[in-house]
Amino acid sequence: MNELQLTGGARIGMANATFPLATLKVNKDRLELNASIVGNLIFQASDIVSIEPYVMIPLLGQGIKINHNVANYNERVIFWTFKDPSAVVQQIKATGFLSNQNATEQQIDRTIIEKQAKGGFPIKKGFAIGAIVVWNALFLTDFITFFLGKTDKFPIGYGILTAIGLLFLTALLSLLSADFRRLILKEGKTVHDIKKFAIFALIISGFMLLQFGIITKFMD
Repeated sequence: MNELQLTGGARIGMANATFPLATLKVNKDRLELNASIVGNLIFQASDIVSIEPYVMIPLLGQGIKINHNVANYNERVIFWTFKDPSAVVQQIKATGFLSNQNATEQQIDRTIIEKQAKGGFPIKKGFAIGAIVVWNALFLTDFITFFLGKTDKFPIGYGILTAIGLLFLTALLSLLSADFRRLILKEGKTVHDIKKFAIFALIISGFMLLQFGIITKFMD
């Protein structure tokens, strides 16, 4: 087997990406785990301590645990899959990755090391923190108004609609605008690193905007 590619979910640290937001790709030279905004990790054979089956709940919570020594990555790395975890480990071995004792070309080594130095999270920390603060503040404006008794309507107002609208716009621009991606992504990260999540967020936020817009209209 020259290359293995699987679609599933992933847990990196405390963050979790559900199926099908993560992709595992392995060949004899490298192992890549792309879990969209949860993390984009790349390993060479020397980075791996072991890869072992991991079962929390059969079928629903099973996968492989990647034990590694990359300092800039979170220690806990799990790829979720519906396949038999032991079989997945064997498929990885079949690529030659775990038994590859030959030194990778120097240029490829430098590329991997440079990517590892940037960490696994693809979004700029400042943008991520700012987005979370703004999102929560917009939600709170509607909930505070409701709980203070200033309105007797369920708290779906302009604050929540604006928050969801900003999510929709951010997802859309991240897919369409290279300039916007340069604003929000770390250097060296591309649309490929966030594409699955952006599409997922676009669909969910678009659906929520439609539903909440209808609810708000009927409540007026």
